[in-house]
Amino acid sequence: MAGAAEIKVLSTQATEDTYRELVAQFEKATGHTVTTVFTGTLNVQKRLADGESYDMIIMAGPAIDAQIKAGKALAGSRVDLAKSGVALGVPKGAPKPDIGTVEALKKTLLAAKSIGYSTGPSGVYMISLFDKLGLAEQVKGKLKQTPSGVFVGDLIANREVEIGFQQVSEIATFPGVDFVGPLPAEVQQTTVFSSAIVAGAKQAEAAKQWVKFLTTPQAAEAFKKRGMEPG
Repeated sequence: MAGAAEIKVLSTQATEDTYRELVAQFEKATGHTVTTVFTGTLNVQKRLADGESYDMIIMAGPAIDAQIKAGKALAGSRVDLAKSGVALGVPKGAPKPDIGTVEALKKTLLAAKSIGYSTGPSGVYMISLFDKLGLAEQVKGKLKQTPSGVFVGDLIANREVEIGFQQVSEIATFPGVDFVGPLPAEVQQTTVFSSAIVAGAKQAEAAKQWVKFLTTPQAAEAFKKRGMEPG
């Protein structure tokens, strides 16, 4: 197709399932192709710092702002795509612990023999939450953190941990994991995932079309299906 471009994207994993569904629709509608590397936040930051070439990035909003500040992404190009809270999962068939209240969550954390968490925004938040709940010392020896780019769902499904926390969108439908539910509202943290155009992007205009597609009503429905709120 005349004017068709290859858009290179570097993305964290919270939006991956929805993204993959939408990319096929976008490619069919526009003739553009989208080549995407999905990895963890730390790996995204390293790849950008190493000078790897992309047209667009997707990360948590504050991480996007940091890349704009560092000159790696264009000022004014941040677009918020979807929001997600943090949720708990257990291995398939395992008893589902109670996390309906803050007190119940504390009891579950104390009772668990092992707890999985990520290197991304959900993991950073969980460490601060353990501290806030006064449980940092009690849970310290039970914690298992995934390497950047590895899902907490993998640890849970392989029964390497008894319980695990990650973004709703990353854990709700993970194979081998039973979804328990989101954190109680009083201690929930919602992370906004955003896109930005990379400084020096070769296909900036085509990338902007892809961003626009990711904010359509049709995309909003796809995000909602996976427990994320659009925008």
